[in-house]
Amino acid sequence: MKKLAVYLKPYGKECVLGPLFKLLEALFELLVPLVIAQLVDAAIPSGRQDQILRTGGLLALLALVGLAASVTAQYFAARAAIGFSTSLRHAVFAHVQTLSWTDLDRLGSATLVTRLTGDINQVQTGVNLGLRLLLRSPFVVFGAMIMAFTIDARMSLIFAGVIAALFVIVFGLILGTMPMQTGVRGDMDAVTAVTRENLAGVRVIRAFRREGSESGRFDRLNEALTRSQLRVGRFTAALNPLTWITLNLAVILLLRAGGVRVQAGDLTQGQVIALYNYLSQILVELVKLANLIVTLTKSGACAKRVSGVLALTPTQTDGTKEISAEDLRSLTFRGVGIRYHASGDPALEEISFTALPGQTVGVIGGTGSGKSTLVQLIPRFYDHTRGEILFGDTPIGDLTLASLRRRVGYVPQRATLFAGTIRSNLLWGNPEATEEDLWDALRTAQADEIVKKLPEGLDAPVQQGGRNYSGGQRQRLTIARALVRKPAILILDDSASALDYATDAALRRALRQMPDPPMTFIVSQRTSSVRFADRILVLEDGLCVGQGTHEELLESCPVYREIHMASAGKEAERNG
Repeated sequence: MKKLAVYLKPYGKECVLGPLFKLLEALFELLVPLVIAQLVDAAIPSGRQDQILRTGGLLALLALVGLAASVTAQYFAARAAIGFSTSLRHAVFAHVQTLSWTDLDRLGSATLVTRLTGDINQVQTGVNLGLRLLLRSPFVVFGAMIMAFTIDARMSLIFAGVIAALFVIVFGLILGTMPMQTGVRGDMDAVTAVTRENLAGVRVIRAFRREGSESGRFDRLNEALTRSQLRVGRFTAALNPLTWITLNLAVILLLRAGGVRVQAGDLTQGQVIALYNYLSQILVELVKLANLIVTLTKSGACAKRVSGVLALTPTQTDGTKEISAEDLRSLTFRGVGIRYHASGDPALEEISFTALPGQTVGVIGGTGSGKSTLVQLIPRFYDHTRGEILFGDTPIGDLTLASLRRRVGYVPQRATLFAGTIRSNLLWGNPEATEEDLWDALRTAQADEIVKKLPEGLDAPVQQGGRNYSGGQRQRLTIARALVRKPAILILDDSASALDYATDAALRRALRQMPDPPMTFIVSQRTSSVRFADRILVLEDGLCVGQGTHEELLESCPVYREIHMASAGKEAERNG
């Protein structure tokens, strides 16, 4: 929690005023039993209506002032807590944006979602309650103890025993639950992960009729979470019974001893009532303090998890050199290899080739051969672990990530659109693009007819993930988004898989006919998409088993020939 305190600094005034107003409320609350004692011992026996009204009015005034102080304290505490969580959530989200794909793979998206939402919300609750009660409850407990001593020192010994017993009960239970809270949050991560996975893959689950097995997997994880929460619940459930038993025993002792003292004339009835009220205040505040500490324990565990994200140093270091036109005169891979984190075998080995501006490089191979991994090394989504990648004569690691990725247009396998409009999605490529630039990109991507048919045109709505468009439409719109930025390097990572052969051919023809065509990398599993490329790289099990033109590879590369025959068979079957 200390590491996150920096996000509370802008709310220093609220962090001071909130507890101060709570202490003011507690001070008025401590005066109430004395006024009640005065009412019982003096005002009521005197039978004077004015004295009873004055004492009752004083009680009402204390209540109103206490209420005003409490509401003010709530306002400042809520303002500080909400502002703190807002700043923290922004900081965590911004930090996540600096992490490499390797770091994100290691953490997992489910964990990050939980930490950005549930964990930060729990920390916010802890800050809010801490500002309101962390000083107030101990102040009332010890204040009531002191006030009881001012009434009668002998009777106050009961208070000392009760406070000691309640402290043992409360803090014993808290220390028992603290290690369990971390386990509960870990089980919550697992449930979140499987829920997110099932919602994302619901169509696949239904297609393969795996609802039963996935429900079973969810049930097992949910049961583990339930068991963890029950273990914590058993400890915390014992808190109220034990504290109330202790209080009631103390009340019995207080009333028995107080009755004897009243009968002997050492105490008045009002003083006994005041002592009882102070005892009740002590119990209520200790229960509040116990619940507060339980909440703070949860918040501390969540704060530790959030701090863990902020403390994570990105494994990818940024370069210092801005990419220049000279650097873009060629792209060279020399003996490049990569091994993913915690992976046994390398994903790529000994990849070597050179690409020039305006050239088209096809990357083909079977599933899992390393095609996507290869093109993801170009914008440094992942860092190669051996060999070197050069832009001109400059190693890729020397270039700043921002300048490098500004010159790269990347279209991933999974076409992703964001909630908004077609225009807002296209402007992701270049926020300063003109209307003409948008339509040029749409025409090249074979997506202009899609937009023209929509009544709103470029301002047609897009649902989250582009769910209101077909797979082929989403792919063409994401290609247009990449083209809007007029990249020097265009990467199409199997991004035409949902297009028919005629549209795919028209797209490739339009890319070649661009006024200043980019260096283009086309990843595909069918030879028709890469056959006109200037160079084709054939991958198998992370190795480049052949490179050259379509005709050269048909003669020299058995793997390419096999892929071509399979692709031709599928095309003939589709056309037939």
